[in-house]
Amino acid sequence: MASVTYDQVTKRFGDVVAVNNLNLGIQDKEFLVLVGPSGCGKSTALRCLAGLEEISEGQILIGDRVVNDVPPKDRDIAMVFQSYALYPHMSVYDNMAFGLKLRRTPKAEINQRVQEAAKILGIEMLLDRKPKQLSGGQRQRVALGRAIVREPAVFLFDEPLSNLDAKLRVQTRAEITKLHQRLGTTFIYVTHDQVEAMTMADRIAVIRDGILQQSDTPQNLYDYPANVFVAGFIGSPSMNFFDATITGTADEMYIDTGTFRIKVSDSIKARLTDGLGRRVIFGIRPEDIFHPGYVSAGINAVKVESTVDVTELMGNEIFLYLMAGDHSYIARVDPRGHAHTGDKIEMVFNADNIQLFDADAENQPSMLKLG
Repeated sequence: MASVTYDQVTKRFGDVVAVNNLNLGIQDKEFLVLVGPSGCGKSTALRCLAGLEEISEGQILIGDRVVNDVPPKDRDIAMVFQSYALYPHMSVYDNMAFGLKLRRTPKAEINQRVQEAAKILGIEMLLDRKPKQLSGGQRQRVALGRAIVREPAVFLFDEPLSNLDAKLRVQTRAEITKLHQRLGTTFIYVTHDQVEAMTMADRIAVIRDGILQQSDTPQNLYDYPANVFVAGFIGSPSMNFFDATITGTADEMYIDTGTFRIKVSDSIKARLTDGLGRRVIFGIRPEDIFHPGYVSAGINAVKVESTVDVTELMGNEIFLYLMAGDHSYIARVDPRGHAHTGDKIEMVFNADNIQLFDADAENQPSMLKLG
């Protein structure tokens, strides 16, 4: 088993900086997810660790060993790709055993490892089949099995569920989580899907334009995002944002959007010293906005006059797309809260669950960020 360290790692492709001064430590046996939009540099960071890309600056360590100049085959890692990359002419057994055969592993040990991996993944009955005889989910299990038999110190996953349908993605991500618990090995997983990240990770590292934005547990990222990008990326539907100004007096402050005002609670006001007149970005999650007929008890309720633009019934909840003046936003409400396009409705905001960001520094950790 091994920890992994990115020490001031930069990767350039000509004039393009794909990974920019990445400093990140992954603990032994941790499940870390690198997440971000397409083209943000997360896969490049993974490929640098695997040795498939040569880094431009910095060091990468696996355990205490600097691996900058170590060939991929000697880094004690195994990688699972988005494409299954199975040999079509080989059986499942031979696909899983191929890497071990190249290493001249004894046949008895190969058989033992393949059988054990197949049992873990529930594919013992598929060992004699060819890849073309398998479903997408089964092929992904074979790709996982090929990595497991190597018994590496670090497992790398590059968007391994992207080719699966929605139901299989949910099922397979649960299997990967159980696999991590069973193997007790370091997992580093790349995805653009924040739902995968939130449900699987011990810790998430959010990357944008090659720069690490924040690294923390899923719950802390959700509750205490470092900046507007992280706040908007984590959570589904994403956080609502309103341009606003801090108005009022030192004793009675308001977050004023121009259309509606929210009185600042005493707990938040204490952290807004010298905040009067400051331009801010006010954020609130859809689940902290309620239909007036179904408001959770004990919240700091603020009513906001709104017009229903679109409704989406999800079964266990309703997404309401609303307008408050020129401001559009989304609410995630109780399915009993009936609303129709064009309805005027006083939505209820929970003023205790808000985030405030400095409007002039929205892509950096903000002194006004509140949890």
